[in-house]
Amino acid sequence: MDGQMRTGPRNLITDVAGLRVGQSQDLMVKTGVTVLLGDVPFVAGVHVMGGAPGTRETDLLAPDKTVQAVDALVLSGGSAFGLDAASGVADGLRAMGRGFVVGAVRVPIVPGAILFDLGNGGAKDWAENPYKALGLQALMAASETFALGSEGAGTGATTANFRGGLGSASVVLPSGHTVGALVAVNALGSATVGDGPHFWAAPFEIDAEYGGRGVAQTYPKPAIPATKLRAHANTTIGIIATDAVLTKAGCTRLATAAHDGFARALVPAHTPMDGDLIFAAATCARPLDNPLADALYLGHAAATAMARAIARAIFAARALPGDTQPAWADRHG
Repeated sequence: MDGQMRTGPRNLITDVAGLRVGQSQDLMVKTGVTVLLGDVPFVAGVHVMGGAPGTRETDLLAPDKTVQAVDALVLSGGSAFGLDAASGVADGLRAMGRGFVVGAVRVPIVPGAILFDLGNGGAKDWAENPYKALGLQALMAASETFALGSEGAGTGATTANFRGGLGSASVVLPSGHTVGALVAVNALGSATVGDGPHFWAAPFEIDAEYGGRGVAQTYPKPAIPATKLRAHANTTIGIIATDAVLTKAGCTRLATAAHDGFARALVPAHTPMDGDLIFAAATCARPLDNPLADALYLGHAAATAMARAIARAIFAARALPGDTQPAWADRHG
């Protein structure tokens, strides 16, 4: 990666000051929820490039819509059931006194996105949808530090060949702006070159953060199992965040640029069977000195940080009972 760039102190999205991440998981169901929470509401945007998305309250993030800031963003397993995780987060935020005021009521704004993890070997015969409770648990666990791999929304995630997972990475630009990525990797494609130890994102690695294996020397044709070719059965969902001052339109452009990170780290990406989606969040703490050039480098940093976060998710994933796929670490760690 560019020699002028370095990671933040945690190499997590929470290197963007004022942001925290909370996670919860149910290992029996083999699923979970990840929440990005701001100390105060933040500007947000979204861009979808996959063919099978599942979302809540994303329309209001369009630049022409009235709402200008959100309280939290939610990534969840569970397919359509997982959309209920945002309800638990909204309930928790309201109890904290968060949300915009409408008369005597506070209404938290909590957009969310889901991935499909219903075929991963976990127990899905619940009597009551578990995701609302998981959402509240994740919110209450929000912290500046959090675990990667088989955690949160990445608990039950899979890829074409290895366990998926939850990843994060950060970068500090020469301008002083910080960009952080958070991603739950449940892709139809693969983050590795064949079944070997090398990651597609190898050219962007910093300080051996996913093993320092370098670039692969051979490139076998990707093999996609039939179970991953089912429509609506995949999806990589992520968040890119910055402390830069951005409008909703600027956040939308940042999310769009971050999708290049999906394409650099997953082969194939953005397929009709994936619901690939990226939220963008801006805390607006640091102005852009040169709006044109700084915005260009923010987009570059967003793409590379997202690619690194994807590789880190697979690198950190661990085996769980009943898995349908091996963890990368069990084969190559």
